Amino acid sequence: MKITFLTPGTGSYYCGACMRDNALANALIQAGHEADLLPMYLPLMLDENSEGMESETPVFFGGINIFLQQKFSLFRHTPKWMDRALNRPSLLRSAAKRSHMTSAHTHGAMCFEMLKLDGDDFDKELKKLYSWINDTGVPDVLCLSTALQAGFAREVKKQWDIPILLCFQGEDSFLDSLPDEYRDECWELMADRCRYADAMLAPSKSYARMMEKRMGLESGSISVHPNGINLEGYSAPREVDPPAIGFLARMCEVKGLGLLVDAFIHLRTDLGDTATRLKIAGAVTLGDVSFIDNLKAKLESAGLTDSVDWHPNISREEKLEFLNELSLFSVPVLYEEAFGLYAIEAMAASVPIVQPDFAAFPELVEATGGGVCVSIETADGLARAYDELLRSPELMKEMGERGRLGVEKRFSMEAMKNSFINAMESLLQSKSV
Repeated sequence: MKITFLTPGTGSYYCGACMRDNALANALIQAGHEADLLPMYLPLMLDENSEGMESETPVFFGGINIFLQQKFSLFRHTPKWMDRALNRPSLLRSAAKRSHMTSAHTHGAMCFEMLKLDGDDFDKELKKLYSWINDTGVPDVLCLSTALQAGFAREVKKQWDIPILLCFQGEDSFLDSLPDEYRDECWELMADRCRYADAMLAPSKSYARMMEKRMGLESGSISVHPNGINLEGYSAPREVDPPAIGFLARMCEVKGLGLLVDAFIHLRTDLGDTATRLKIAGAVTLGDVSFIDNLKAKLESAGLTDSVDWHPNISREEKLEFLNELSLFSVPVLYEEAFGLYAIEAMAASVPIVQPDFAAFPELVEATGGGVCVSIETADGLARAYDELLRSPELMKEMGERGRLGVEKRFSMEAMKNSFINAMESLLQSKSV
């Protein structure tokens, strides 16, 4: 089979969906299939080499170009040399670092136009994409990395009679953050455009059912296809002294970093823990700096500055070393996380997880036995959950071993690849009937 992935990039920080698409494309190529990874909007930030993306592959629908084309009709007719200049990866990465300066209103208008995708605003960009695909080979299946790209499903079918696979990856939190005048319209438009896809996949049952309900789709319309990771480099557990709680995700409020810091302060100041450290790693954008500075000030006031390590924007090698330094792992997100790849990464390193008792996490813990799900209503309650585990090193060791085995069985790269191939073969068979 030949599969082409349209994958939105972030330009300035690692993204779970980007890394999933890249790892999956690599695995498909190694299994003898063809797979192309086409970056959308911004360059991809990847923690592994990419076999599915050539060095000359451009960024399609470059973020600066489509912003200007959506705002000013003049830029819908600019020459190719100007488009290429605005699509330079270095320029796009620089713009991505300042994306927090873009208003929610602008995000709403852009989201709506990209879902609609049937006017003149982006006709030039569509033609570039079609031309590239025609030159490199029309795929057997086109995979849209997120439902926010659902507008492509209808438009692509006007060009080629090929199946469209659409993936869900946390679209609800973005849409819910849009201003009132765009929020409902974008939800309705995404639901309409999703109906043009031939198959829809979500990484967890909870997210699939939630998105079906919110978009008015029949139950079972979205199939479940769990994410997986490349287990190469994840080493056996080692003793950690003093114990350490780890966080690995974007350093922002919605990922629960503020709640985690409050729980850590309670653990150290009120529950009698005098040794445990907090290790924080993950993506940081300019828009996160003020939030992080406030947390550092809070830790300083509690006298715990020297008990916390910060590791922004780490590489894959640094991530593996970071996970080896943890006793337990926790990202107490405040929203309906679609999957939580970081939880799988922690368990792959034999680190037990403490996660919220909602969203995809109960599924992950049930499938692996690699941790516990707890209420995150208060920082005090979360701290008590940490304290209980830290006082039971043998239980943590057992959870860590179960988690590693569970990931190997259900959430490895091999498991994800096989599940994806089965979904593709089923899709192609249904189209040929």
